[in-house]
Amino acid sequence: MKNLYVGNLPHSTTEPQLRTLFEAHGKVERINIVLDKETGRSKGFAFVEMKEASEADKACLALSGSELQGRALRVNEAKATRL
Repeated sequence: MKNLYVGNLPHSTTEPQLRTLFEAHGKVERINIVLDKETGRSKGFAFVEMKEASEADKACLALSGSELQGRALRVNEAKATRL
């Protein structure tokens, strides 16, 4: 399992749109679009978990820099944070 960070998303991006984009490269386990707590609006980034690391790597290479609604996506492996 590999977790990818997806940045520079248009604020109107939906989970089905991201799922379609990433499933072209492999099985998506989970998508988390990060929302602002006060407004409920997307903060412009998300996390996509993919089952196979090799498929996640392919998605990262294929989608990083690609455009979604006129914005160039940033896709890379999410970094673990310590609490």
